[in-house]
Amino acid sequence: MSAKKREHVYTRRLDSAFLAVYNGYVFFLRFFREVFKGRMEFQEIVKQCYAIGNKSLLLIGMTGFITGMVFTKQSRPSLAEFGAVSWLPSLVAIAIVRALAALVTALISAGKIGSSIGAELGSMRVTEQIDAMEVSAVNPFKFLVVTRVLASTIAIPILMFYCTAVSLLGAFLNVTLNEGTSFIAFFESAFEQITFLDIFTSLAKSIAYGFTIGIVGCYQGYNASKGTEGVGKAANSAVVISMFLIFIEEVIIVQVSNYFRI
Repeated sequence: MSAKKREHVYTRRLDSAFLAVYNGYVFFLRFFREVFKGRMEFQEIVKQCYAIGNKSLLLIGMTGFITGMVFTKQSRPSLAEFGAVSWLPSLVAIAIVRALAALVTALISAGKIGSSIGAELGSMRVTEQIDAMEVSAVNPFKFLVVTRVLASTIAIPILMFYCTAVSLLGAFLNVTLNEGTSFIAFFESAFEQITFLDIFTSLAKSIAYGFTIGIVGCYQGYNASKGTEGVGKAANSAVVISMFLIFIEEVIIVQVSNYFRI
């Protein structure tokens, strides 16, 4: 490939990247315009919240329980070297509440919910169902996109609190089997170091993660093309981009929360 042709290819790729960012920005702004315009589809939002919770509840519960048990088991030897096994409930609670619960919930939801939204809207786009809704005077963006984004923004924080509870239960089971700690003593020690800032930060994280998963999944599916190949690409892109943005948001929110913690 000649240098001129290679330069042309790179230019096209760069143009495509900037165009994708611009289209995402327009899609983002359109979402907020549609939220405050016209009647809200509350019934569809509740339906999507139930679908998100129903699809993820068992998987998040199992993953959270195992995370709590494994993290406790891995932390015990390090604390035992310093004779500080009694600090184990506090250490586990801090790790779960501040970071693990929100991140585990978001990553599982990105794979489960993000791909589902991308594939569902993508199949509707390539089979021209969205075009048919526009012809029949129905606002497909309001009905399909706004409802799903709001549902994921609402449901994922609820799933995060559920994951936190299940993870702490798994940690308690591991601690009580090894140290014989009672239920009350474990949770008193666990929440001794937890502050309202920790809970608020986890809630803010999960809201941001839920919105990101919903908006990325809807964007990829709503703009899918090229038949069944486009549906698969939309589902895959929804997962990859959501996870990438989730880690960026994690870094930013942790930095901001640490600023208030000092």
